[in-house]
Amino acid sequence: MFFKNSSVDWLIIGLGNPGREYERTRHNVGFRTVELLAGRAGVKPNRAKFRALSCTAELAGQRVLLLKPETFMNNSGEAVQLAAMFYKVPISHILVVSDDISLPVGRIRVRAEGSAGGHNGLKSIIAHLGSQDFPRVKIGVGAKPHPDYDLADWVLSAFSAEEEKALAPALEHAADAVLELIQHGVQSAAGKFNGMK
Repeated sequence: MFFKNSSVDWLIIGLGNPGREYERTRHNVGFRTVELLAGRAGVKPNRAKFRALSCTAELAGQRVLLLKPETFMNNSGEAVQLAAMFYKVPISHILVVSDDISLPVGRIRVRAEGSAGGHNGLKSIIAHLGSQDFPRVKIGVGAKPHPDYDLADWVLSAFSAEEEKALAPALEHAADAVLELIQHGVQSAAGKFNGMK
């Protein structure tokens, strides 16, 4: 779909919702991971472009664009498509970091591709890119406490103090998994980080 442009090697997208009220919610672990990566590179994703906040950085020997869509979760694909078209990055170099309710809090899972699995942010990206063949790093945020609990309410809820303790090292591991993936590939990152808490 897209052809390589040497200005950026990878797009790294953290999913979340903009606004202070959403900062510590389950849906925003992607944003938090991108912020960690930016901090490691000594930059901040604060440039408004592509309907997102973004910055370029050198990470693991790669030139990357760190992206936090400002479109709200359900329309994340708009920002991703705009950035991907501008930089002409191949699908295989569009890496998405997202929350996953099917994993316990803090568990990491690296995938080379796959369906949206009910995640509206991933669903939007797949629709806008016309492909689900992009790698992703998923961070467990825990399942709904009971089947009748509204899913939207759950993913927009804040972590408990105890969950935040488990999440802190997991976000660092997720950032490490991103670096491993862009440097050594999906299989290497999956082998090191899948199942890690």
